[in-house]
This record gives sequence, C-alpha cells and structure tokens, in this order.
Amino acid sequence: MLRLSPALFPLRTLAAATSLAFSGALAAQQTQDVESETLYVTAEAIATQALGSSTITEEQIERRPPGNDLSEIIRRMPGVNLTGNSASGQYGNNRQIDLRGMGPENTLILIDGRPVQSRNAIRMGRSGERNTRGDTNWVPANAVERIEVLRGPAAARYGSGASGGVVNIITKAPSDTLGGSVSVYGRLPEDSNEGENRRAGFVLSGPLVDDFSFRLYGNVSTTDADSLAVNRDFASDPDATPPAGREGVRNRDINGLLRWDVNDANVIELEAGTSRQGNIYAGDRAVSTSGSDLLTELAGDGAETNRLYRNTASLTHRGNWGEGNTSRVTLGFEGTNNWRLNEGLAGGVEGSINTEAEGSVSRLRNYTFDGEVNMPTEMAGNTHVWTLGFEHRNNRLEDPYSVEGARSWGAAVPGLDPNNQDGKADDQTYALFAEDNIYLGERWVVTPGLRVDHHSQFGTHASPSFNTQFFATDTVTLKGGIAQAFKAPNLYQSNDNYLYYTRGFGCPFNYTGNSGGGCYVQGNSDLDAETSLNKELGIEWADNGYQASLTYFHNDYDDRIQAGLDEVGRTVADNGGIFQWENASKAVVSGFEGNLRVPLIGHNGSTLSWNNNFTYMIENENKDTGQPLSIIPEYTLNTSLDWWITPDLSVLLSGTWYGKQEPATRSISGTPQTGDALDTRSPYSVWGLNAQYYVTEDVRIGAGVENLFDERLFRESNSNGAGAATYNEPGRAYFMSLNVDF
Repeated sequence: MLRLSPALFPLRTLAAATSLAFSGALAAQQTQDVESETLYVTAEAIATQALGSSTITEEQIERRPPGNDLSEIIRRMPGVNLTGNSASGQYGNNRQIDLRGMGPENTLILIDGRPVQSRNAIRMGRSGERNTRGDTNWVPANAVERIEVLRGPAAARYGSGASGGVVNIITKAPSDTLGGSVSVYGRLPEDSNEGENRRAGFVLSGPLVDDFSFRLYGNVSTTDADSLAVNRDFASDPDATPPAGREGVRNRDINGLLRWDVNDANVIELEAGTSRQGNIYAGDRAVSTSGSDLLTELAGDGAETNRLYRNTASLTHRGNWGEGNTSRVTLGFEGTNNWRLNEGLAGGVEGSINTEAEGSVSRLRNYTFDGEVNMPTEMAGNTHVWTLGFEHRNNRLEDPYSVEGARSWGAAVPGLDPNNQDGKADDQTYALFAEDNIYLGERWVVTPGLRVDHHSQFGTHASPSFNTQFFATDTVTLKGGIAQAFKAPNLYQSNDNYLYYTRGFGCPFNYTGNSGGGCYVQGNSDLDAETSLNKELGIEWADNGYQASLTYFHNDYDDRIQAGLDEVGRTVADNGGIFQWENASKAVVSGFEGNLRVPLIGHNGSTLSWNNNFTYMIENENKDTGQPLSIIPEYTLNTSLDWWITPDLSVLLSGTWYGKQEPATRSISGTPQTGDALDTRSPYSVWGLNAQYYVTEDVRIGAGVENLFDERLFRESNSNGAGAATYNEPGRAYFMSLNVDF
C-alpha cells in the first residue's frame, strides 16, 4: 500500500502514485487521520475518474442515494454494467456488478480491503448462474465513506476473482469527537405493481477512554417485491406463473469497530458485524416457463424463501514507522449461512422451489490472514516505493443438499458412492505479492509487480504485471498496463460429488446417447484455473477543472469454466451420458471507456459542471462458439448536470443511455435459438432529477424523481425465451431522504 508524505515527492508525482497504484487506496481501510490528510484527500481530488479507476464519494452517495443496494450507484461508473454471469437470462432481475465485461464472478468485492465471498455459499447452476443479488448490499449507504473501483491490469495483485477488477466499499472510520448521524429514506413508485423502498440507519463514533475510540453503525431496510402482475402480459399462458419481476429484500445490519491507538506507531482495530438478508419472493425460477401453483402462491403471499446470515470479525494491526514506512496485518473471519426452500437440482425442475415445508442450509466459512509492508527507498538515483505482502485464505463449504443428486442417482455414475455424500468441500490458498513503484524523474512512473498463488487443489499460479504512467505535458497523461489474472474454480465446480441430472431436456443438442438414462453433469476436480491476459492503454487531459480521458482495454480470456457438452463417460447401465464442468476455449473481451468533465459556472458561490462517462464494448464472446459471455449493452453513456445553486442547495439532472443488447443464439445445451429468443433489446435511456438542501449545518433533506420520463421495460420470459428482454427497468418513482448529524 502506498502512503507518502507530500514532503517526499512533488504533487504531480504523488498524483501519479495515486492514479497508478490506486490499489494502495483500495487497501486503506480505517486509516489513521494523518494518512488520510496526505494521500487520500489527494486521491479524491485527482482520481475520482482517473484512468482505470473511479472514486464514488460520500457526497455523491448522499446526493443520489441508492434505494437499497450500492450497485445502483456503482453501475454509473465507466467500465461498469449490471448483468448475469452468462447469457442464459436466468435470474435476470438479480443482475450484479460486471467490470469490463468479465462477468460478476470475475469482479472481486471488498469491504475495507477484505474480500467478501458470501455469494459463494449459493450453489452454481448448470448455466454458470447463482440465484443471488451479489455482495454489494452488506454495507448500508449511510455507513460508506467512499467506494473505489479499480479496473484492468492493476487489479491482478488481488488474486483469484479480480480478472475484471475490484470494488472496495470503505466504511466510515472512528472520529475524533463523539458524534454521528441518523438517516431515513423512502421511495414510492408510480406503479403500485412495483416494490417500494424504506430504510433507516445510524452511525455513531468517537473517543471512549484514553487512547480508545469506536465506530458503530446499524441499518434496517425493506424493499418490497414487484407484484406478479408487473409482467403478467408475458406469461406463457393465462394459468402460468408470469416471468418474475424484481425480488424484494429485508436487510438488518449491525457492525462495530473498536480502535486502540497504542502510540504514534501502532494502532490495533477489532471489528465485528452481523447482517441478515431475507428475500421477498417474486416468482423467480431457473428454467421453467410455466412455473407452478406453488410458485404463484409463494409470490402472491410475499413469502421469504431464502435468508442469508453473514457474520464477520477481524483483528488488525497497523504500523506507521516514519518516513513513509507502514505495515498492516489482519486476521479475518467471514461466516455465511444460506437457508433456502428446497429447489429442484435438475430434472425436478432445476431452480424451481418444490416445497414450502422443507428448507436446507449451506454453510460457508472463510478464514483469512494477510498483511503488507510499504517501504520507500532510493536506488540508483530513483525513488522506489515497495509494497510486499502475503495472503492466506481457507474456505470451507458444507452444503449437503447440493449433492442430493449424487445421493439419488449416484449409483448410475461410475466411481460415485451415493452413501458417502456429505456435501463438504474446502480449499486453501497461499499467496505472496510484490510491487515496486519506480519514479523516474517527475514525469514517469513504472510499476512492475508479481503475485504468486498456491492453491491446494489447482497448484501454483503466477500473476505478473507491469503498469506505467507518463506525464507527457503538464496537462496530458499517458498510461498503459498488462497483467496476467486468474480465477480458481469454485467449490461447487471442483466437487466430484456435485451432480446434475436431466431426463433429456438439458442434454446437449442433437445428443443421441440418451436411451432412457438421461444426462449427468458432474463436478470436476481436474479443472484448470481461468486465466486472463489483461491489457489497457489510455490517455488523459486535465486543465483548470476540465478533464477528458479515453482508455482501450483488451482481455484474452482463457479456460473459462462451463458445463461441458462433450460426453466424458457412460452410465453404469450404458443408457445415458456423463458430462463434466470443463475449461472452454478462448474468449475475448475488449472495448473503450472514458470520461469528460466540463465546468460551466463557478462564481458567487454557485457552480455548475457537466460530467460524463461511457463504456463501449467491441467484443465479448467465446471465440470457439461465437456466443456472448453475458448480455450487456453495446454501449453505456452516463451524463449529469451538477448545479450547486447556493452552498446549501444543489440540483442534479442525470441520465443514462444504454445501447442495443443482443442475446445468445444458442441455449446452454447448444440448441439453436429461434423466434422470440433472438430478439434484441433496443437502445433506451433513463433520466433522474434530484435536489438536496441543507436546512441547517446538521440537517439535510433530499428529494428526487427516478426514471423521469417513465421509460419502462419488462422481463418478457423467465430465461432467454424473449432474447435480451431478461430484466425489468422500473418506471417513474419518487424518493425523499433526511439526514441529521449530531
């Protein structure tokens, strides 16, 4: 992690360090106040929209508050989309953060620099999808200090799962004086068939006794589910369960941090928290188009069909040894219990709830031990800032229900013992990494790096990287980077006892080996890790408040894991085929991203600026099959007019244009799509208008209109039967917020 005093380097060089080694800021959770005043204020001023990185400030969150999930505001950054992990269209309204088209499973979510892995407690379906909202909803908006988004090669140092990039949600640190805030938020849609939002939260922090201080935050929120009527017009027949709208969620969060400033050089932090997310069912299922009476009843009753309980604890030591030498060591725990009503695992029907009387629990336990040191040195007349670190992850999953298929049909598969299926799996990862920020004069910074991971099941993987930044003039900056990134198979894909069974519908297209025994898809302990060679090249111009940038990125994605369509064995009775999770051939993801900021007014206490960013995808496909990796817009353009009328009153007009979205031309079983399944989603735009007013220095009210022109879209099929129409774009809605500081 990079922390430098302005006395050591010129401001322009510090800007280079901030933008280039933004990963340093990503690891900077709950830092000491002196460090915040050196690097991180500079980071906010320089790197809000720097090449390959973005910062969402506390003020931005306050002025355009998310209804519930932080993904609602993260999605407006360059290089960011919301999508599923495949082009199947399954769980289309549970889209997650996707950086540079690499998919949600290749976007690593951090909270205060620590990986969040609760979604891994949810089993992965044959399409590569999980029925999850992702991991961006564990911190309430009122507790966030800032959100940092790192895209491209610089994210490779974070290891498995960061091939697309990293999102770090940084919570508020303890303050020097006792104080806090209380906030409430409400959102009311114009259409009564769409779900309302309500939430209330608090943050309290300050000194305790002597050198001890604390921070405590809590949150209670509810987002109602969309009614079954919202997509009623697209039901397969009058008696069928319509395509599901947006699922609701009930959140409960409490988190506390105790800090001990032992002396000027040593700080110890103890943090613990617990969160609960319970859904409000909206009728979703994985593959069934007609649904069932049970699904209709559960959705009509607003039933809670799954609950996630996440408990965390960490102990951290931070050292500040003077002259830029710092250290951090953290011991962390994350435990997730995932309770769900039982669903069909395959032929029964996959991903559809089949009982309201019985549920199952999967338990995921993640243990981490990691640390790093940062050392500025002088070598050969140049300044070097070294970051050396280590990481150990121990992941343990227990999900007996996920291997129910092996218990039920395991006798048909050679080598499987149906009487020895406990659903337990685990892996361990050991990693070392090093980076060296080399300052070649005041205009050029180069950063070679290397991370080496040893996975208990998949061996050793090296992730070398090289990033550079050159200040061609006082206003023009050039940046480039290349890195090898990877992702280890998850604990479902690598479990030989994780078995799907289909009676024929899910067999590969034109498969002739099914003579009554069906098809099995088995976990595979011999998988290779996914790899990605990430490259980017960018240019930025900044002068007197004006800023423009353009970055080209190109990722060669290899060994992507998917359910195989080639038979690897036969059933014991030789009446059906066995398939496995396998490493696919190459894929390519490439595109452009950039931003433009234009100050329009800046006098007499009034400021007006025009801010824009965009993402344009050139390629996002499997080069062997020609199929897209996920359904994302051809382009995304975010624009806003930000007007501070007075120091107390601001107005924000914002809009997003989404380009054409194209579906896959083949299903997950390889069947060619026809008819409505080939429909594209045409370009559209969504606008919003927000205002905020400081009644007093400590009381702030906000109000706004979302989807100002009521541009509504509907989910027209449960999976991809209607092509790219796999999600709802909700209509016009009104919100109000109140925040009181004390």
